[in-house]
Amino acid sequence: MTTILHTAKERGGADHGWLKTRHSFSFAHWYEPTRMGFGALRVINDDWIAPHEGFGAHSHKDMEIITLVMQGTLTHEDSMGTLGVISAGDVQIMSAGTGVTHSERNDGDEPLELFQLWIEAKEKGIAPRYGQNELHLSEQGPGLTLLVAPLDTPEVLTINQDAYIYYGTLDETHPLEYALHAPANGVYVFVIDGTLTVAGETLSPRDALGVTDATSLSLSSSSVSQFLLFEVPMS
Repeated sequence: MTTILHTAKERGGADHGWLKTRHSFSFAHWYEPTRMGFGALRVINDDWIAPHEGFGAHSHKDMEIITLVMQGTLTHEDSMGTLGVISAGDVQIMSAGTGVTHSERNDGDEPLELFQLWIEAKEKGIAPRYGQNELHLSEQGPGLTLLVAPLDTPEVLTINQDAYIYYGTLDETHPLEYALHAPANGVYVFVIDGTLTVAGETLSPRDALGVTDATSLSLSSSSVSQFLLFEVPMS
């Protein structure tokens, strides 16, 4: 087993007033050559957006974009004709494919907090695609909730990559053993809140641990914790 620790204080970011953001990997004006991603996982952005603010129309291509709303509501509009509102605890996917233009706004009166995740596409040049799912994550008990999986996986949002994204919550009475879907994949665990022990490494909020050369992974917590777990191809 090989591990790499990324602490919260090592993240990049920016404060634009209306937008406060932290980047786990190189993004926008923050460039760190040792932090270009983890396998197919390219972006974890931790965003706070002020009321009645947001990102104007902009374009993406050949990227799988996943948004998880933690607080508030997100209004999404795109060139595919989609107009949707994603509430706290729900998840959205956008396969950019051959190209899509979209905007993301906080039309509410309260701050919006979200994670935006980018995963490199397995196949380039496919048709763009949109989906969202009401998961009410705050109501989930200890364990893993599958947010996103590869194409053709039933009853879950799917993306154009052999990747799996889970939302997890653990406490002191519910340790977890995670078995990888493919031995060549890696696992990246990002702590949202609480304290989590992963492969013997204790992580605090917004810390992350990448693990490769493993077929399974042990996770435990001494208190209630929330986290994201990514299983992604490493090449």
